[in-house]
Amino acid sequence: MDGRVGPVRCIELSAPARDFACGIAAIDAGADAVYIGARKFGARSAAGNSTGDIRKLAAYAHRFRARVYVALNTILYDRELEEARKIIREVWDAGADALIIQDMGILEMDLPPIPLFASTQTDNRDRRKVKFLEDVGFRRVILARELSLAEIREIRARTSVELECFAAGALCAGVSGQCWFSLAVCGRSANRGDCAQPCRGRYSVEDGDGRTIERDRYPLSLKDLDLSRRLRDLIEAGITTFKIEGRLKDAAYVTNLTAYYRRELDRIIASDPGLRRGSVGEAVLPFEPDPARTFNRGFTEYRISGNAGDAASPLTRKSIGKSVGRVTGVRGNSFTLEGDAPLHNGDGICLFDRQGALRGTLVTRVKGGRIYPRDTRIAHPGAVLYRNLDREFLAALSRNPPERKIPIRVEFEETPSGFRACAADVRGIAVQAEAAAEKVAARSMEKAEAAVRGQFARMGGTPYAIAGIGVRLSRPWMLRAAMLNGMRRELVSRLDGEGARACPRDESLIARNGVPYPGDLPGHRLNVSNRLARRFYERHGVAGIEEALELRRDLKGKTVLTARACVRRRLGLCPRTRGCAGGGEAEALFLVDAHRKHRIEFDCGRCEMRVVFLG
Repeated sequence: MDGRVGPVRCIELSAPARDFACGIAAIDAGADAVYIGARKFGARSAAGNSTGDIRKLAAYAHRFRARVYVALNTILYDRELEEARKIIREVWDAGADALIIQDMGILEMDLPPIPLFASTQTDNRDRRKVKFLEDVGFRRVILARELSLAEIREIRARTSVELECFAAGALCAGVSGQCWFSLAVCGRSANRGDCAQPCRGRYSVEDGDGRTIERDRYPLSLKDLDLSRRLRDLIEAGITTFKIEGRLKDAAYVTNLTAYYRRELDRIIASDPGLRRGSVGEAVLPFEPDPARTFNRGFTEYRISGNAGDAASPLTRKSIGKSVGRVTGVRGNSFTLEGDAPLHNGDGICLFDRQGALRGTLVTRVKGGRIYPRDTRIAHPGAVLYRNLDREFLAALSRNPPERKIPIRVEFEETPSGFRACAADVRGIAVQAEAAAEKVAARSMEKAEAAVRGQFARMGGTPYAIAGIGVRLSRPWMLRAAMLNGMRRELVSRLDGEGARACPRDESLIARNGVPYPGDLPGHRLNVSNRLARRFYERHGVAGIEEALELRRDLKGKTVLTARACVRRRLGLCPRTRGCAGGGEAEALFLVDAHRKHRIEFDCGRCEMRVVFLG
């Protein structure tokens, strides 16, 4: 977790863990860190985990010098403060390496020396805010997903705190921590880990006179983030940790995405002596990772280049998977396909119909170049076909998941009373095992050496892989398999023990200060929901603090979502033909569904769109 800018920079890949099994999958696929929800108070309430599972995950991760970060990143109510404090102590004692938080009241608690990371829920969009978080004691800041490369460079130039950014996964329509859309519409707060995702809903867009501009689409739904082509740019801009979103995703998704980004980052690290990986051990991949073959809504680089021109997914909020070809002909209950990717029985397929709606079904049979779908009405000539459930790929992941191995070198030699085996690994750990034995001469040095190599190479079921075996004998000896196997097991046990002790955790204590809070954010947007958070902001000079909207539930007339992917721009209605540069505001539009109408306001000077709840 030493990702600060320096002569040699540690570049870290952080993967999501819905549960213990997903955490193991992420580590085995090459993650340098996993982030996982505590048993309560995580921003994905459906992905809480017991302290016991966090302890087991930390022990496994630490073998590879990988880290476990625990998310406790909702806002807290007064009645929950003591329970949250106890959970923080529990996860630290369980081996967690850092805590990801949103609620500033936690900084007022009596904490163990666990490093604190500022969640993206703390609205980390500008250098002043990031510098403030650094000054109050955060070890790392997880940046807002809406930032451009230029904005990240500016933040890096003014701060020295570790910077983490999302590189892959689902995108929120609204700025994290500043979205109350779900609270307003459904009574379920994103700041409390219970977002109902109304931004993924179907709406019509109307102008101020009630004319329909777009009917029954998904105007706020965004594609999934993919910054794999921009990793080098982001490293040069100052990012030290790349994060894959997905704490509600399954192990197949986590394995696939982690393996893909591990490979991309390793290529960059191998080409630059000033960079190194954040953990040890090589992931052995029995498959070719491809993000398009697991859940995705299509891909975008979002605002990394400065605008979000291709970010929207207005035709669907669902996974479309990977394009496999174009429908060339329809006959009876089957169709033909032009493309190189073979389909298989049980595959999920989808396409956009002539009205632009996504239609999906399953493949029931493939025969003679013809595809027989369950829904025989789905296909039409010329349509691009996608596979959004790849049975063969998922089965391969399940049958033969990645294995992560630490390379070791073994030296075998004789001693006056028997034999000794020494093992050293890439962590710098060296151990040895000795066996007293009567030395009985054998005829063949070649067979004696082969016996040693054969027995010590059997590292299956362990986290180690033999990188080399040296044998030094004065003459050939009879070497019993039982003795060699016992020495091998002892080496593995000692490597495990020394490895656990050789992965010390960083420690960090908060020293409270009075650094002034920057800016003049409206009071409720600080999300102050407890007395400790209020005390924190008062100590840092904030006046006029309002309680969080989760406590007031009076949202009529409030901005409930702030976005940087603009509906007006996507519809070709941007008042500035060269984009949203400059000041001014555009005329409001309205989101309309069967129950409500919401006003969309546009701040062209900031290139922002705001959804106002009308009740």
